[in-house]
Amino acid sequence: MKIRKATIDDLSRVAEIYVFNNRINYFPIFKDENFSFGELQVVSLVDHYFKKDEVIKNIYVFDNGLIKGFIQMNGTEICKLYVDTSFQGGGIGSELIEFAMQELHANNLWALEKNVRAISFYQRHGFHLTGQKKFEEDTTEYLVKLER
Repeated sequence: MKIRKATIDDLSRVAEIYVFNNRINYFPIFKDENFSFGELQVVSLVDHYFKKDEVIKNIYVFDNGLIKGFIQMNGTEICKLYVDTSFQGGGIGSELIEFAMQELHANNLWALEKNVRAISFYQRHGFHLTGQKKFEEDTTEYLVKLER
């Protein structure tokens, strides 16, 4: 299988995928240069977020010789699902979400309301909008809840 539990050695690649996706997808929405190009750095993300025991034990990577994407879970909630921007559109995200639904019983998540591409992706995989909304922390942007 191409999907496996992440190890400490995978974290710099996981953080790299996260950082570049965040800059491409969220900088146009939030327009926060200090965060996107200052605070959001691979090394600090590994050291201060991904290395935490409760985080790393819930990360699974798509690895076919190169880590091309990852999914982070919290119980049955999908917290993060990212595919390297160079490999998007090749079915990796679909493999990750199918793995999460079948093996980890994923059944809910929160997505940025303005990230229509992500919401559409989740809907194609059987998730539906619940009507629940909340603010993304420290912003005026909404997150919307999806469930299956």
